[in-house]
Amino acid sequence: MKLRMKELPISERPYEKLELYGPEMLSNSELLAIIIKSGTKEENSVSIAQKVLNLNKANNKEDLKFLCNTSIEEFMKIKGIGKVKAIQLKAIGELTKRISKPIHSNKIKIKNTKDVADLVMQELRYEKREIVKVIILNNKNIVMRIMNVSFGGTNFASIAPKEVLSEAVKIGAPKIILVHNHPSGDTKPSQDDYRITDRIYECADIMGIELLDHVVIGDGTYESILMGKEKE
Repeated sequence: MKLRMKELPISERPYEKLELYGPEMLSNSELLAIIIKSGTKEENSVSIAQKVLNLNKANNKEDLKFLCNTSIEEFMKIKGIGKVKAIQLKAIGELTKRISKPIHSNKIKIKNTKDVADLVMQELRYEKREIVKVIILNNKNIVMRIMNVSFGGTNFASIAPKEVLSEAVKIGAPKIILVHNHPSGDTKPSQDDYRITDRIYECADIMGIELLDHVVIGDGTYESILMGKEKE
């Protein structure tokens, strides 16, 4: 039987340890134990937190991205994790993802494909569903808005050009960049990706809007469809 939290030395209790030494001195399991808060009769919260970390199929102790992709039901399979604690863990995963996102402001200037990837990578790289975004720019390539066009689907080719262009037309924006992720992590564009890029490019041109790029986001990687076409 594991020692209950109050039976541990004060210096080994996550709450007190964080207060005394700062959060950077705590292990991942100790930080999660603070979120989990209470244990069971058999195990303390640190022990339960370690079981949560064992859900990481990549087996990388420092990689916590699995928290974003683990379902509430999967968390609840661990004894000591009820629905409330499972929801709290999901919330922590989402907060972590949002904290890592850059703040959208009219001072963000897009100069190249890397700038596009940096803007959306942390939000899209761990997604299990395909999300399509349009980045709307002014004449100086300053970001005006970032809009979700579609999410949850698996077929990017089904996206209609009017869904991509409607907001840019509404606000009179001259330029857009299209972005979507591949949940597989492989950024190689499909033939459908190329076809819909050509279609949106043509429709945007008719509306007086320039499609600067179409970027595919993977797990820490990215690829420009338009730049790729130029190299062919």
